[in-house]
Amino acid sequence: MAFIDYYKVLEIDKSATEADIKKAYRKLARKYHPDLNPNDKEAERKFKELNEANEVLSNPENRKKYDQYGEHWEHGEEYEKAKQQQQYQSSGGQQGGFGGFSGGGDYSDFFESMFGGAGQRGSRRTTAFKGQDYNAELHLDLKDVYTTHKRTLTINGKNIRLTIPAGVENGQVIKISGQGGEGANGGSKGDLYLTFSIENHTNFKLDKHNLYTTVDLDLYTALLGGEITANTFDGKVKLTVKPGTQNGAKVKLKGKGFPVYKKDGEFGDLFISYQIILPTNLTEKEKELFTELAKLRTYENR
Repeated sequence: MAFIDYYKVLEIDKSATEADIKKAYRKLARKYHPDLNPNDKEAERKFKELNEANEVLSNPENRKKYDQYGEHWEHGEEYEKAKQQQQYQSSGGQQGGFGGFSGGGDYSDFFESMFGGAGQRGSRRTTAFKGQDYNAELHLDLKDVYTTHKRTLTINGKNIRLTIPAGVENGQVIKISGQGGEGANGGSKGDLYLTFSIENHTNFKLDKHNLYTTVDLDLYTALLGGEITANTFDGKVKLTVKPGTQNGAKVKLKGKGFPVYKKDGEFGDLFISYQIILPTNLTEKEKELFTELAKLRTYENR
């Protein structure tokens, strides 16, 4: 397989910051996403390359290895260990344990000897390597994670069916074993690390597992009391308003908050704040009555 320059894939240079890499990946991923380019093999290939490039360059440790070893970055540590072993053996007058590799050679010779170089004498021991770990970001709305549901993701051209647990949090990372790259020399597959990016487009504010919202309350109900209907995250409820309710007063609805991650049946609470709405465009009769009421209150408070 020909060497792929991940910097060129993301259309950035080697001095790019982590923010530059993230911005470039998101821009190009939207452009070449399979959902926007159905049956387009070239877009599918490009999208796969973008994911591979992002998985390597967005990880500072992997990026450092890639900058040093290029296409052999995944086996850089093996090279360093072998180099140290060779130097140790050379200092004792022994022959190196890797055919064709010496302290003065470059690491490409070592990789050739380990992973497919021609002309090796006798049998060659191969080392199993775990496949590359993949990193992906899944964008969801807060409503999407209120209930547990299944979803199909396309990672590097491969469809992965997984269950999204209710209550998963913004920025949370989950590991999906065996969904990464293929291993080398019989090694196991890598893993997929999925980061959740959750946006809130609701009228509820989420803090840990509790929800907060504001409900409008007309002046007359606030003064005299009564019953109103209010929205919760999963439906409507009837609330009894006490007479003389003040602006900003709060009520707590236990268990009407957000689900707790991987704890079936456990929810936070919902806190409702009342916002009293004053009447506008008063008629002359209403003004007269409010004036009388004001006079009455002033007289009683003497």
